[in-house]
Amino acid sequence: MNKIEIMKHYFKTKYLRKFKTRKQLEHYQKIQMKKHMEFVFKHSAFYREFYQAKITHFDGNLEHLPIISKREMMENFNTLNTANMNKDQAYQLALEAEKTRDFSPKLNGISIGLSSGTSGNRGIFLISDKESAKWVGTVLAKLLPGHLFERHKIAFFLRANNNLYSSTENGRITFHYFDLLDEFASHQEKLNDLQPTIIIGPPSFLRLLAEWQEQKIINVTPSKIVSVAEVLEDLDKYYIENIYNQKLHQVYQSTEGFLAATCSHGTLHMNEDIVMIHKEYLDEAKGIFVPIISDFTRTTQPIIRYRLNDILIESKTSCPCGSPYLALERIDGRCDDLFWGLKNTSSDICTLFPDFIRRAIMFASDKIVEYKVIQVDMLNINIQLKVNGQLEEVKEDVRAEMVKLWKSYELIIPSFSFLTYDLKPSDKKLKRIESLIKENHHDQNV
Repeated sequence: MNKIEIMKHYFKTKYLRKFKTRKQLEHYQKIQMKKHMEFVFKHSAFYREFYQAKITHFDGNLEHLPIISKREMMENFNTLNTANMNKDQAYQLALEAEKTRDFSPKLNGISIGLSSGTSGNRGIFLISDKESAKWVGTVLAKLLPGHLFERHKIAFFLRANNNLYSSTENGRITFHYFDLLDEFASHQEKLNDLQPTIIIGPPSFLRLLAEWQEQKIINVTPSKIVSVAEVLEDLDKYYIENIYNQKLHQVYQSTEGFLAATCSHGTLHMNEDIVMIHKEYLDEAKGIFVPIISDFTRTTQPIIRYRLNDILIESKTSCPCGSPYLALERIDGRCDDLFWGLKNTSSDICTLFPDFIRRAIMFASDKIVEYKVIQVDMLNINIQLKVNGQLEEVKEDVRAEMVKLWKSYELIIPSFSFLTYDLKPSDKKLKRIESLIKENHHDQNV
């Protein structure tokens, strides 16, 4: 990877792209997006055809362009990407990489990966070497404590490696990939030998590392720990922070882009210096929305007006860091994991956001160590609890809080079944709040 390009984007991100006001930021976004769309219209047949058919003059207003999701992107993959990449060929290469755990092969100089398929269907993502250098430089600028010339050993715990994360055993900054499919014993030995200065991984694995640290199985002293890939629950956050005696940072990264990172105060800010965000509100009063993103740095696989499946909650207070970038209170979960309730006075179906469930569980008892809640159907909910204390007592407290929540919205009380907590960290994403109901009722939100 071109180290000069990496350094260029590092310095641009850290020192040059500074905006004092929201107005300055939006002016910058408009200029960058207009320049980006000139390239996209020229090189992406999908957008060019839509442009010619629907728009006589592009004035920089993205609302003229279609909102797409993973489904539309995959259906139009061959005409949407700008590298003449064939979907079937790209998929086979990425699938082979996952089977062999060798993620180094490229196709025509393009790195290819598969999304985790949390919502049921896997997407293909493409990134060129130039985009990789841009990504690395931007990530280092936003995540590295100190400056670029300090020595860092970065340990990535991920379900699949990628050329973005390839281990480099030379230079001041080295990346070391930990495959979540490997045996835990090998991770423990490697961590103790490596002594990473930065650890990045899903919170379910970071929690496991904290348990190992507490049990003295490992002894590492990273200067920074970063949560990625899964929803970060307060319960896990506080435990990890307590064991390592430091603030747990967070990155909101998906196959669609590097979307958000925490500032020095621990507030999660959207990376609006590289991505434009439009909000599709699910509850505007509570600041709950689904993001529609447009990345003006991705050229190989344009991400324009792309509707994510995530539920975000915007912060109601400004961050002390002074950044004009959108601040988030939290990433709440995925649209697939909204809970649903039946009104007891009518036939209406209403939404319960993941945060409602989370708060009910946490308010119930401070003895809860870990949990998982699954809505099986409208009238059946399974709850798994790992507690520090009397389980039966905690069960009753949880049941009471859940009943209280359903009653507060005048919903029929479902059956709450308590099952043995048997969850272990794995290469599959951990979701503490999960709905098995896949019907779409977005128009009937509580």
